[in-house]
Amino acid sequence: MFTTRSRRVTAALATGVVLSVVAACGGGDDGGATGEAGTDEPLQFFLSGDANQGGGFAAMAEKYEEETGVTVEIVDIANADLPTKLKNAAQANDLPALARVGGVDPVWGDLTVDLSPILEGSDINAELAAVDPDGKVLSLPTDVTAVGLFINKTLFDEAGVAYPTTADDIWTWDEYVAAVKEVQAATGTTYGMVMDRSSHRLKSFLFEFGSEYFQANEDGEFETDEEMKVALEYFKSLNDDSFMPRSVWLSDADGNALFKSGDVVSYYSGSWQIADFAVNIADFEWAPVRLPMQPVRAANYGNAANVVVFEGDQQDAAVDFVEWMYEPENYRELAETSSFLPAIEGLEVTYATDPEAFELYNEEIAASDPIVKEIKRRDLAYEVAGLATDGDPVRDEVVKYLNDEQDVDTTIDNINAQLTDQLGALPE
Repeated sequence: MFTTRSRRVTAALATGVVLSVVAACGGGDDGGATGEAGTDEPLQFFLSGDANQGGGFAAMAEKYEEETGVTVEIVDIANADLPTKLKNAAQANDLPALARVGGVDPVWGDLTVDLSPILEGSDINAELAAVDPDGKVLSLPTDVTAVGLFINKTLFDEAGVAYPTTADDIWTWDEYVAAVKEVQAATGTTYGMVMDRSSHRLKSFLFEFGSEYFQANEDGEFETDEEMKVALEYFKSLNDDSFMPRSVWLSDADGNALFKSGDVVSYYSGSWQIADFAVNIADFEWAPVRLPMQPVRAANYGNAANVVVFEGDQQDAAVDFVEWMYEPENYRELAETSSFLPAIEGLEVTYATDPEAFELYNEEIAASDPIVKEIKRRDLAYEVAGLATDGDPVRDEVVKYLNDEQDVDTTIDNINAQLTDQLGALPE
């Protein structure tokens, strides 16, 4: 178990393995983000996937320049490259003005500006903000994401198989699997379901079977429950290369592409797919549906990404931009353009396409078991303390189980041991 924060940072620097963050590389003069508001130096804003989300941040940057004369330069970098590039920028004392990240990295967490003046008095979801024990707000959520289920509605209709359409008519996993297999048989579809190779998706599945996931006790030892074993055994039974393609979890095949091919009945993924499907699926009709429960209703949700401002000559100008971005009218425009769930509570957002899909996801979030929020709280506590796992023990050990390299008990034991060693007791 790591005993000090400095030890965790040293390990992260030595191995290059840190929290999965959404960030990017970029320029700037020595000394970090340089230039001041009112000069010709742009505020560099590092992020990932803006083009895929309708260019919402780019649109807001353009609007901000029109209103204030301050240029915000959007630097959109491939997601896989972002963690290393931002870490390298921190080590080179060459950080941008601000970034949209997936989590606070211990390499640069101490170099962020306190965003509490923006959070205080706002309706930003404070539960998704990263706040250190002294009350410093390290990051604010830019948007919310939630795990969810999509079906190929065309195939369901062709097979004449019903699916839940109201909150009073939610299927169990057994009922869902039976319905999908019926569709498969009637339509000759190759696969029944594909699930992204992600512990984020799997976590929701585990919650739905009543598991409270992996948690540290007072001694810092991670443990879980019997429901975990039941859920993992059920999940393995689905990965049979008939109901689910083994290539996704064992070989990292692209679940999104498989579903869009039309040869998969359903897709266990999340809200971020809505905008993509609206544009890129034309050969069949798709629909979001309520997640199965067995017996728990739980859509794993949280902050899709967070905005951070870095210390430097441009920090005040960057904070001004972030404050402006969270003004309700501006943020509403951002959410509508990017087609994401808002991080401002109670904000009415009008989506140009598939508004019912977003309504369903908001319902799923509101109806989710409290364990979802509790585990997210714990994850944020570790993040703020600079504690991270080497890779993804839950995903990686489950892959070994699915590949028959170990049994379910060994899988659970290995996960508990790694989390105990790398995270330990929940930070106070």
